Amino acid sequence: MNALLAPWTGAFGLPPFAAIRDEDFAPAFDAALTDTRANIAAIADNPEPPTFANTIEAMELAEALLDRVSGLFYNLAGADANDTREALMRDLAPKMSAFSSEITNNKTLSGRIETLWQSRQSLDLTLEQARVLDLYRQMFVRSGALLQGEAADRLTAVKARLAVLGTQFSQNLLAEERSWFMPLSEADLEGLPDFVVTAARAAGAEKDQPGPVVTLSRSLIVPFLQFSPRRALRQKAYEAWVARGANGNAHDNRAIAAEILSLREERAKLLGYHSFADFKLEPEMAKTPEAVRSLLMRVWEPARAKALSDAAVLEAMLQADGIPGPLEPWDWRYYSEKRRLAEHDLDEAALKPYLSLDAMLAAQFDCANRLFGLEFRAIDGPFYHPDVRGWDVTRDGAHVAVFLGDYFARGSKRSGAWCSAMRSQRKLGGDQRPIVVNVCNFAKGDPALLSYDDARTLFHEFGHALHQMLSNVTYGFISGTSVARDFVELPSQLYEHWLEVPQVLEKHARHWQTGEAMPADLLQRLLAAGTYDQGFATVEFVASALVDLAFHEGPAPADPMQKQAEVLESIGMPRAIRMRHATPHFAHVFSGDGYSSGYYSYMWSEVMDADAFAAFEEAGDPFDPETAKRLETFILSAGGAQPPEALYTQFRGRMPGVEPLLKGRGLLEPA
Repeated sequence: MNALLAPWTGAFGLPPFAAIRDEDFAPAFDAALTDTRANIAAIADNPEPPTFANTIEAMELAEALLDRVSGLFYNLAGADANDTREALMRDLAPKMSAFSSEITNNKTLSGRIETLWQSRQSLDLTLEQARVLDLYRQMFVRSGALLQGEAADRLTAVKARLAVLGTQFSQNLLAEERSWFMPLSEADLEGLPDFVVTAARAAGAEKDQPGPVVTLSRSLIVPFLQFSPRRALRQKAYEAWVARGANGNAHDNRAIAAEILSLREERAKLLGYHSFADFKLEPEMAKTPEAVRSLLMRVWEPARAKALSDAAVLEAMLQADGIPGPLEPWDWRYYSEKRRLAEHDLDEAALKPYLSLDAMLAAQFDCANRLFGLEFRAIDGPFYHPDVRGWDVTRDGAHVAVFLGDYFARGSKRSGAWCSAMRSQRKLGGDQRPIVVNVCNFAKGDPALLSYDDARTLFHEFGHALHQMLSNVTYGFISGTSVARDFVELPSQLYEHWLEVPQVLEKHARHWQTGEAMPADLLQRLLAAGTYDQGFATVEFVASALVDLAFHEGPAPADPMQKQAEVLESIGMPRAIRMRHATPHFAHVFSGDGYSSGYYSYMWSEVMDADAFAAFEEAGDPFDPETAKRLETFILSAGGAQPPEALYTQFRGRMPGVEPLLKGRGLLEPA
């Protein structure tokens, strides 16, 4: 019996990880697709007039087996890839795209949905049902259900090719990150804090090298750039980091990016839109490219001014070291770290012993308990990798979710950090509780010690996890993080604020050896430096978002790298700062459609998260029960049950302006 197809009868309905073999996945997908096709055909060919129950609710349950198999596989493919899984991903990309088009091109099925939508006023639907019907109809129309003949066929082909290219882009990037490393001699370790040395030795062991190495994992390369006094090594590592996907080899992503942009433009034109950005932004909060550009430029100008001012200080430090300059991108983090130590007496090496992974996990769980009454009990595996940890999440004794944490960098894992669900919450067809996964790429250690930025990432991804775990909707289509792209980052970025609450760090930031609390003066300096180097951070982000927007709001550029250079020149990009994600490794934008024309959404959500946390501040308590209840009711549990503007307004009473964001990043001029 294929373990993927048999009922999952273990604790909490977890996948039987130990019984699953890679060769099970291809036949499981075939069986699941066959099952779904039969279910969809039964809905489309139903001789009864369409009703919400026999059409929309039936579609909600039609893909149950496919959801189960794909939910597991795509989690594994991102977090623990191997040759077999990567080959299957390549095979599945066009197959799954064709399957999706097959459903949305089914004129009988789309006709039933259109009939329901046209008569929606007479259907006596709940608010949630009306929203689900709207979104199903929108999905079909935006997928080309109204197209006929050659146009419909061409759109199907375009989407299939885009799926192939997105998979290829991702796998090229993983191959680049997996293959590159820079050996370090014992002399090269000079000036590096113990935690960087430990991480480099662990990375060397993982790469089967005799000594320490620097890899392209952010959790290793960033601290190396911060602390290594060897400028030539910093340059070598930095240039390898920013050259991912642009090395002229079999894994070069530049031509792929160009083809993706061309096909996206064609897709939008087939559907009647002026540009891909117009198409993509239509269902988002921003609605138009003009609204996105307005926000980004409102933030860009003060951020650029701050970055240029900071660059002058750092360049003076460089020259004081006897280097004539100019300040280069591989110098910024090194001299910024020195400046932070000088101005704030803040040394990351002194901070990290108080920020062990276990301590920060306890902190994020404690905050969730105080805010929402959730409790976390560790459970045993086996899970999909020995590094994975699991927790049973309960409230008032009732099971809420299973939470899995996969925190350490390894060669089989794509870079970055993310949250996903192996199973999403829904009530239709039985109370289905979610299995939620947080994946990070922290340096492994004994114990694992985090930077403050790592700890922020941990809280960020757990904010997404709460959005999934606290979801309380009937329909899986709108469950958890199934919301507008520029709303989905609100819960994650909002949760980061609790890491900055002094009482949280006072309780949990304890030395991993002695158990002593972080000294009060160190804690005060840490919080006082909260907006340090925000010019740099904001510039590298906004530059990436502006390039993403420029790629998609007009004709597709024949040469994306030239277009990238033109955009950066037009906005006056400081020479010592690069985009956070250059085009050949901009996975957010090119590994799929998720953040295409949508990288701005982190900042759009930040406008809301700054204002949302202010609600707790106005209540006089970061754990104010009434405010937390409103947050859960209108944001975390509601999923996509209403438009995001309606949900936020119910929580806060109004929509926010951009000023709290600028203030939070230290970019407002003092009054």
